[in-house]
Amino acid sequence: MTSTLALAENFGSDLVKGIGAILLYGVVGLLLMFVGFYAIDWTTPGKLSALVHRGLPNAVIVTASGLLSMAFIIVVAIFNSASDLTAGLITSLVYGLLGIFVQVIAVRLLEWATRIDVGKTMEDEKFRAVSVVVAAAHLALGLVVAVAIS
Repeated sequence: MTSTLALAENFGSDLVKGIGAILLYGVVGLLLMFVGFYAIDWTTPGKLSALVHRGLPNAVIVTASGLLSMAFIIVVAIFNSASDLTAGLITSLVYGLLGIFVQVIAVRLLEWATRIDVGKTMEDEKFRAVSVVVAAAHLALGLVVAVAIS
């Protein structure tokens, strides 16, 4: 007995549409990650990218946590986007940008409330435990904003 593999008639076009959606959402996600990084850089004392390139441990920890928190927001924005590709891309972009804005404001307010000297912390060549507090704030607030999107 011979068995044949039968694919749905629209399999090929659905596959191409899926690949296109992945690429487009990837571009939106990458764009939002750039915006998120520069939002963190703009609102953090010191030139963040230069501090990271110098390998300063506190700057690396805070930057990495900030990028992870932005990724949470972006992933949830994409996951909860409309099923229509165009509407989904637009809602992902809008929710992602709004989430990044709220995240940056919330982290800055938390840093202000705790009186952490973020600039001094970021520029220190030695690890400072307070950088973990700032990193935790980034991650926690990123999760809160991400869940708020959903």
